[in-house]
Amino acid sequence: MAKSVKMKKKTKKSIVICICGLAGSGKSTLAKKLAEKYGLKYFSGGNALKALAIEEGYKSLNRGWWEREEGMRFLEERTEDSKFDETVDRKLLELAKQGNAVLDSWTMPWLFKKGFKIWLEASPEKRAERIAKRDGISVKEALNALKIKEKRTKSIYEKLYGFSLGEDFKPFHLILDTENLGAEEVFQVLCEVIDKMIAGSCPLL
Repeated sequence: MAKSVKMKKKTKKSIVICICGLAGSGKSTLAKKLAEKYGLKYFSGGNALKALAIEEGYKSLNRGWWEREEGMRFLEERTEDSKFDETVDRKLLELAKQGNAVLDSWTMPWLFKKGFKIWLEASPEKRAERIAKRDGISVKEALNALKIKEKRTKSIYEKLYGFSLGEDFKPFHLILDTENLGAEEVFQVLCEVIDKMIAGSCPLL
């Protein structure tokens, strides 16, 4: 960790890393670990949206909130009123411009024009397996929830910003297939890439 942070200071550049991927791809886990390793701030679009939902009276759950009834109801409300997403995205953009951050977000790769942008890819079946294990539900339930969630989420962002989540990869500098990789393996791969970029003073960072 010390070595990575020292290299960051040597470059005197502001580092911004955007992690993106559909539910179950491992983006939140990876983003948190990268933030810790490189001494960066961590910001989650999903967590910010959930916080707004709780303020609106939705009940909180420790795990699997988005795939359960509360999360699905809030998602439906978001499709009818874009104020929640717009509020969160404005705040994330402000934080991104401050630099030295890892953003776990479905929108920042398109809205924030700088930074190093990573897409984590995995099949719906693999992602459903991961979510089922994490949340203690069946794979069938997880897969069904994913299909509904992703359809509605894509609709929100197409309407708001004009991009197709999971289909438009133009903003990304790296696409990593996580289908057959564990969380630690994905983390190690990304660390190797980022360390080389920092050492070489890559302008993307």
